[in-house]
Amino acid sequence: MKDLIEFIACSLVNDPMQVEVTPQRRGEKICLELQVAQEDMGHVIGRNGRIANAMRSLLHVAAAQEGRQVTLDILEPK
Repeated sequence: MKDLIEFIACSLVNDPMQVEVTPQRRGEKICLELQVAQEDMGHVIGRNGRIANAMRSLLHVAAAQEGRQVTLDILEPK
C-alpha cells in the first residue's frame, strides 16, 4: 500500500525525489504519512481536495482486499 501511494504521488509531482511515505502503526490501523515538496502540495491535494480524496479511496480499496484499515495523512513539508 505504501508503494501504491508512492507511485501515485511520484506521478503527480514535479520533483519525485522529494516524495516520502512513512507508515505509522496506530493500534490496528496503519497511517501512511505523505510528504512532498512545498511547491507540489497543490498537485497532491488537488482542487477542493479531489486528488487527495481519490488517493484515499484507492488506498481504502487496496486495504480492504488485505483485510486492513489504512488512512492517509498529507503532512506539511519539513
